[in-house]
Amino acid sequence: MSNAKVGVSMLYCLGEPFTRMVKRLGTMDTQYIEILDDGTHDLDKKRIDLLKEAAKSYDLTYSLHAPFADINIASPVKPLLNASLKRLNQSLANANALDAKMWVFHPGQRTGIGQFYPGADFKTMCQSIQKLYTQAEEYGINIALENLPAKYWFLMNTPEEFMRMYKETNLPIGITMDLGHANLEGQIQPFFNLLADKIVHIHASNNDGSEDQHFGVEDGNIDYVWFAETLKKIGYDQRVIVESMHKVPQSIQKLKQLLS
Repeated sequence: MSNAKVGVSMLYCLGEPFTRMVKRLGTMDTQYIEILDDGTHDLDKKRIDLLKEAAKSYDLTYSLHAPFADINIASPVKPLLNASLKRLNQSLANANALDAKMWVFHPGQRTGIGQFYPGADFKTMCQSIQKLYTQAEEYGINIALENLPAKYWFLMNTPEEFMRMYKETNLPIGITMDLGHANLEGQIQPFFNLLADKIVHIHASNNDGSEDQHFGVEDGNIDYVWFAETLKKIGYDQRVIVESMHKVPQSIQKLKQLLS
């Protein structure tokens, strides 16, 4: 038996009006909810109050996914980098107001001019991570950096890149292990083999290894039986958040079954 807590990301209804998403919260077969602070669902005081009312009514526990649209914490363009950090700092404040138990954020992205400045994007990203960590510490918020695929120009695709980040920042930041992203890189087992002790949050979906398709957990080539057994073996007791765009209720139930 695993002590992992199965939850769900509201990513699948990001295209809906915010109020409709809030109404869905009472129908989910889990108390662990990940809210997206992005797009038409970006948070403000009124929306945070609505979410807190829902949490009280349905006994919900939130994590918050930081904004990622047009955000780049490795940008070589200072005004754009500063704008990204300003938006992320606001999201950290939102997480604090929401009493979110975890704040998930994305690493930096490579740019078309990065080849002219070898290593600069990684250095800038590490500096940004240090700033965000300092702000999170002031709020008392746990934060976790998500692994992203190289094919979408992101840094932090492999365990080795995370180990390099840890060496350069010396920060105790956890990893949000995104299984779909890792599958595109063939890195699921390496992450668990090398950095299991750093994994504090998990995103679960599936794909066929070609694109980040966010299928239901049974509809792709990720071996979820192996995954469940691995979590039991390492004693993982944090959240596994279903981040599927399809078959969301079925995915929640399947993971609960596998982890029981």
